[in-house]
Parts: sequence; C-alpha cells; structure tokens
Amino acid sequence: MGHTKHRALPVLALVAVGIVALTSCGAGSRTDNENSTTVSCDYTAPEGKTTVNVLAYNSSAIDPFTDTMVSSCSTDDVTLKHDPIDFGGQVTKTTATLAGETGTYDILETYGFVIPGFGEEELLVPLNDLWDKYGDDYGLGDISESMVEGMSYDGNIYAIPMQAQMFVMAYRTDIFEDLGLEAPTTFDEMIDAAEAIKAEGLMDYPIALPWLATADVTTGFEGAMNSLNADFVNAEGDVTLDTPEAQQALEAMLALKPYMDPQVTTFDQPKVQQQMFNGTAAMSIMFSGRMFDLTLESNSKLFENFGFAGAPKVSDDAEYSYNRLSIDGWSIPFNTKLDHDMLFQMMASAVSEDASKASVPAAYPAREGMVTEKNSPYGAAANDSIASAMPPIVSPIIADITNEIRPILVSVLNGQISVEDGMAQMQAAGEKIAG
Repeated sequence: MGHTKHRALPVLALVAVGIVALTSCGAGSRTDNENSTTVSCDYTAPEGKTTVNVLAYNSSAIDPFTDTMVSSCSTDDVTLKHDPIDFGGQVTKTTATLAGETGTYDILETYGFVIPGFGEEELLVPLNDLWDKYGDDYGLGDISESMVEGMSYDGNIYAIPMQAQMFVMAYRTDIFEDLGLEAPTTFDEMIDAAEAIKAEGLMDYPIALPWLATADVTTGFEGAMNSLNADFVNAEGDVTLDTPEAQQALEAMLALKPYMDPQVTTFDQPKVQQQMFNGTAAMSIMFSGRMFDLTLESNSKLFENFGFAGAPKVSDDAEYSYNRLSIDGWSIPFNTKLDHDMLFQMMASAVSEDASKASVPAAYPAREGMVTEKNSPYGAAANDSIASAMPPIVSPIIADITNEIRPILVSVLNGQISVEDGMAQMQAAGEKIAG
C-alpha cells in the first residue's frame, strides 16, 4: 500500500477555527455498556452547535466501539448521534446515504466485503494522509496489518479497522458429553452428531445456521466455497460459480438441511441465537460477535452449557474451514460536510488501546493479540478459526454478484431448481456483472 503507517509525524498545530474539545473524562471510567469505556477524544471542534451522525448496527460486538465514541467525543457543543438499528437497516441506510451528493451520515460503520466496491466508486474518503498524520497519536500501528489491508483497496485505506468476526461453532457441551461426542471438525461429523442427537429424541433439528434468504445465505455459500479454496470469482476476476468447488459447496449445504429447521431460509443470526437459547438446536455456526451473548445468564438458562470450537471444514480434504473473515471499521462518507480531521480523530479514539481492551470479550478487536483463551470464553475457538480461514479475494464485483445470485441460491436450497441449473444461472448472473 502506498501509505507509511509507522512513520512518526509531528502533530501539526491545528488552525484555530474553533475551540479545542477536550473530552477525556478519565481513561478507564465506564459507560453504561460494560464493554465500552471513556477515552481521550481531542479534536478541534467547529464553531457553534454541531451534530455528527453515526451509522452503525447494534450488536454486542459493535456496540462497545460505538458507545465509546459517542460517550467520549460528545461535548456541550458537539453531539454524536447514533440511533439503534439492526444490520439490515444499516445496510439499507448505507446505500441510501451514499447515493447522492449530500448524505445523512458523517461516520459509517463499514466492513471489508464492501470496501472494494465503495473504493472503486469513490464513495468513501481515503484515509492514508490522516492515518499518517494521527497514527502515532492513536497507536494505529498496533492494528493488525492484515486487517488494515482488508479495509483497503487499490492502495487506499478506506476504514480504520475496529474489530473482526469469523465463523465460530457453538455447541451444547452437556449433550455432546452425555452422548460421547466431540466438537465436529467437518460437515460429515456435524451430520453424525445430529443423527446421534435425533436418535436419542433430544431434538428434531440439532443444526442451526443463519441462512436468511435476503442476506446471510450467500455468506454461508461463500464460506462453503472458501473451505474449498474458491470464491465467487478467482484472483483474476473470472466468475467461478459453475466450477466443481461451487457444486461441492452447494451439495454440502444441501446435506445439512435435513437436520435444520425447515424455515432455515428465514433465520438470521439473532434467530439462530434464539434456537440455542431455547434449546431447540445443539450446534450452530455464526460470526464470533454473536458468541458472547450465549455466555450471558440473562439470555438463557443454558448459558453454562455452551462450548466453542473453530469452524469445521466442508470435507476432510478441504484446505480451509467453512468460514468468512469479516472486518468492521469506521469510514468517512464522501458526501459529509464535516471536517475530516475531526471525524478521523473520533473514529481513532473509538479503536484506541483502552477502547479495544474494554471491548473484550464482547468483540475481537483489530489490535494484535488482544483476545486469548483467558480473557474470552470463545477466544481459543476464535483464534483457531481465524487461522483456518481462507485469505480473502479482493474484488469490487463480489458484493454485486452476491446480491444478484442470492435468489437463485435460495431456489437451489429450497429444491425449486437443481444444483446444475442453479450453477448455470448463477454463473450467467455473475458474468453479466463482470462484463
């Protein structure tokens, strides 16, 4: 990349266009969210009352960073505003606010999957110069180099990495121990475990995966292809949805379906969490950011019976695990009217060392080595899982292909069209986007 992350630069004297906001309320003091904290957030505020609109979806992994930013960077004259919203709503609002010359939001929570496309369309502000300017002040050099690359495209950094999520398996330790089962390492072992659980009459659908027809299902398909060292396109940008890997991935997903709720294509991650909370499923695979919720007594009487393991492989000979590495970060939309320096320092404050430490175990911070098996109940599983994930293929067209093939994929999983017809249709849809 064309940036110098570790270069020591003097902090330039800021032009006196307003008062200097000093909102350090004592590092380490807590907000209402026990995984957020209060940190130094020193920036030059504009004159007069100012509102900074922040768009980020609510989850136990994202909230610590959002809450830290809002509580630490708001002053009497500068208000950081963040309204509660779910992931689907956040995606919709991101698309809407980036659609015109003027937008609604000033700071966006983004993720690596969309960075290449947004970068190609110049919808986000490149952060290289600001990174160099403030990197030492906020210790940005301690952020994982690979996560910085995951939030970059064509030499430009488009987001400050906040935290990562990877697929992790959660399973019922009480049931597995009673039946003499080990945590599955492959899809076949998941099926074997499900057969054993069903044979004991413990539950009808022991496997729970988020395969929501309007979002998560393509993440699952991509995770299955990644396990086989493939993606929707290859490194050269060629669409690969009619390959043997695509077929194996589809057949592997179909093999799990008899052990999953028949309404699985209506289940997002919160609904899968509910299956585990209620004891209607014995094993699930979700993003690691959903795992902390399983450990809370307030969510389920089963909270002490959940174990965690790295994501399994699709097959014994698969090179990688059924996995997706999703990196979340903070971006500045191209159409904000507010000062980029101020916004960057707000974002950097939210991923500072103190903020990142406070986020564990609810989150997996982007800073190196912060999550361990000692400070997180799923820390070992998360570290195992991230080590077994396929390195991502960076392409600006994958996000568009994902949206286009989703209804075809759902038709395959619901048995409305064959695997072969589905592959042909997805390949054609992908090639139309690739041009």
